[in-house]
Amino acid sequence: MNWLLVSAQRLRGLLGKGARDRELSEELESHLQMHIDDNLRAGMSPEEARRNALIKLGGIEQTKESVRDRRGIPWLETLLQDLRFGIRMLRKSPGFTIAAILTLGLGIGANTAIFHLINAVRLRSLAVSKPQELVLVQLKGGNRGFGVNAGNETFLTYPLWEQIRDHQKSLSGVFAWDSWDFTVGHGAQAKSVTGLWVSGEMFSTLGIVPARGRLLSPEDDRPGCGAPGVVLSYAFWQNEFGGRDSAIGSKLLVDDHPVEIIGITPQSFTGLEVGKTFDIALPFCADADPNPAENNLIRRDYFWVIVMGRLKPGVTLARTSAELDSLSPGFIDATVPTGYSNEALKTYKNYRLTAYSGGNGISRVGETYATSLWLLLGITGLVLLIACVNIANLMLARASVREREMAVRLALGASYWRLARQLLAESLLLAGGGAILGVAFAGFFSRSLVQLLSTENDRFQLDLSLDWRVLAFVAVVAVLTSVIFGLAPAVRSSRMEPGDALKSAGRGKTGGRESHSFQRLLVVSQIAVSLVLLVGALLFVHSFWNLMKVDPGFRQEGILIASLDLGKLHLSPERFESTRRELLAKIRSIPLVESAATSTHFPFAGSWTSAITVESNEGPSKFSWVSPGYLQTLQIPLIEGRDFNDRDTSASPRVAIVSQSFVRKYLAGREPIGKVIHTSPEPRYPAASYEIVGVVKDTKYADLKEESPPAESYAPASQFPAGGSWAAVLIRSSSPLAAVTAATREKATAVSPDISMDFEVLKSYISDGLVRERMLALLSGSFGLLAVLLAMIGLYGVISYIATLRRAEIGIRIALGASRQNIVAVVLKQTMVLLALGIAVGTVLALVAARGAGSLLFGIQPADPFTIVGASVLLAGVALAASFIPARRATRVDPMIALRYE
Repeated sequence: MNWLLVSAQRLRGLLGKGARDRELSEELESHLQMHIDDNLRAGMSPEEARRNALIKLGGIEQTKESVRDRRGIPWLETLLQDLRFGIRMLRKSPGFTIAAILTLGLGIGANTAIFHLINAVRLRSLAVSKPQELVLVQLKGGNRGFGVNAGNETFLTYPLWEQIRDHQKSLSGVFAWDSWDFTVGHGAQAKSVTGLWVSGEMFSTLGIVPARGRLLSPEDDRPGCGAPGVVLSYAFWQNEFGGRDSAIGSKLLVDDHPVEIIGITPQSFTGLEVGKTFDIALPFCADADPNPAENNLIRRDYFWVIVMGRLKPGVTLARTSAELDSLSPGFIDATVPTGYSNEALKTYKNYRLTAYSGGNGISRVGETYATSLWLLLGITGLVLLIACVNIANLMLARASVREREMAVRLALGASYWRLARQLLAESLLLAGGGAILGVAFAGFFSRSLVQLLSTENDRFQLDLSLDWRVLAFVAVVAVLTSVIFGLAPAVRSSRMEPGDALKSAGRGKTGGRESHSFQRLLVVSQIAVSLVLLVGALLFVHSFWNLMKVDPGFRQEGILIASLDLGKLHLSPERFESTRRELLAKIRSIPLVESAATSTHFPFAGSWTSAITVESNEGPSKFSWVSPGYLQTLQIPLIEGRDFNDRDTSASPRVAIVSQSFVRKYLAGREPIGKVIHTSPEPRYPAASYEIVGVVKDTKYADLKEESPPAESYAPASQFPAGGSWAAVLIRSSSPLAAVTAATREKATAVSPDISMDFEVLKSYISDGLVRERMLALLSGSFGLLAVLLAMIGLYGVISYIATLRRAEIGIRIALGASRQNIVAVVLKQTMVLLALGIAVGTVLALVAARGAGSLLFGIQPADPFTIVGASVLLAGVALAASFIPARRATRVDPMIALRYE
């Protein structure tokens, strides 16, 4: 405990320092006078008495310093003294200070913004009670494409969730949920909202307390419950009901069903998926469809729910995973789906469940963009490094100007370490100012990045508030940057000889050529890092350009997709087919429409995968059921055979059109027309046989980056075996699509006002799939250009400074008859050497860095020689242009003035 007492006394010593010093002086004077009086009484003269008293006390000032060291914290006092002195020195150079802080603010702000996003999508915990206890229950390795997947292959079926709920022992609570789109309101007032299907255990397991009313409980989630109640999010309650308490108990029309509002979630709870919020929450039991084929609560092949739980006290994640693995065979045997082939069921029976940490929730945006964000953090880190090198060069030049001051301080007894600490304190002040400015910039940058990642149909809402991770990141970056650019002048000062420095300062020089080798090394490093960033920028821009030029095999421009939901009409399968044809005919009659067709799926939106057999060759094929005119609408070329027509009905023989990839894969190039495709039986798609009547050109299926399109099959929409209450209408028009949308909505409403409609532009839908590539191209390109600009400024500053140092030499050269061209060549020679070294090192680093980013590129190799050569030439051109200005200025030196100055 003694050390605590001493520490407390030392801390108190920092407070009221002036008063304590006065008390100490008075006390020492009192002791001194007492010793003097004793000496006088002993017969000494006044002078001798005072001298003897001072010797006994050990010197007034020395004693004061000794007492101060014992009552305060010397290193902290020295640091504060260095910081105060640093502030005074920086105030003397406002231009340098403002430029350095602004440069660091931009660099630190860019790094902080990227880390802010990484923190928001990957590191931040859910706003629930004890999030570290939450776990995710998933299929180990996913379901490998089995059945129907709602979004992610790690999702579970509802029957599997029921098995986990009823038999697990390691979790104190377990629940399931899924995101869903609902329609709230009726008629013109209806709008789509984001909702959650939740099990009754969710809110209690998460420990969420309602802001108003009550939340859903297990009693609300019972089979056949209908719609016992709906829970609103705090934001939805505020926006739609003005935060009024009267909302509790009122009715909300959800998908044309009146549901009582029973509670409001707290403001802090926005959902379990990062980047997505919810508006309403309903119990799973309200999703029960009377049609068994469409009832998601009993379907054993529909993977759509997310299962989470909370660990019991003392139970580890590993133990929970082991328990789930041991229970998996029983769960799987109890939920085996029917109607699948033996090979498919073998895949299902090999599934095993496991548990993962769930404290951060679900982050689809994190899974999609994590690699890109980490890459961008590395890029912004390199930009900050280049900025630090620039400031280090400026501080070296500034330290050269202050050599006389440093030499005098050394001559008066200051240690080299004391000078180095002073210079590092100035660096810390600059980095601190840059960090404060960077936090302000980071807020703007991070919000801009969220806007860049968001699309019209998929907007992210991330929590971008500051937390300890972001603040710690800023602090670490600030300290590192201060060390990086402050170390160079500190090291240089430690090698200074006071006598030499004073002599050179007296001559008006700041050192010989050898004293600036470190600055040249910094410039070489700056050029190398700039080349790495420039190569990366060109690669990502070129990759994005390649994607934009890809021919998907179908027309993108002028295609409108109208998704129609006829579920509210409650039509029989026969009546639905006739209504679909009526709708299509009315849309085709619109004068603005050039062509229109229906399809069960549209490009890049997925389709059904079926196991097929063609002449003893087995494998998967993508299936879409389309109406006549589909190929014409998307302008997909028909290579061979015929298109579908009105004679292809549900009563006629089943026919199919296949892609070129299908022919290559299953027929090895043999004549396809007349061959028969046999599909395997599946729950919603019974076994069937289709005669191939045509072949079409390959089209991209999942995304533009596909190198080998999958085997695709098209069948007539009238022969779609699964039925349904929805249809996607693809409309081609050269007119403004907004006008086509309005006309289509009018025609559909004329058929029935209960038809729900959503519209998308195919070109925008495809473009939205390139958000990551567009972000990388834009940001890496911007940072690459910024790096080149910083390198140009740094090289300009160093060459200008060195040219100034060599003013006497240049004056003598001119006096001896050197031409302007000779002087320019002398100065540019230094640039050429630095460039050659920097580009050589940068090329090696660029090759290594590009290889790591190869998976993000399309249509270009990471080691593309043209890119590397182009980046080198561009960087060399900019560097030479930056060096030419000081070289040109050097030719204007007057020999007499230069020599007289020296």
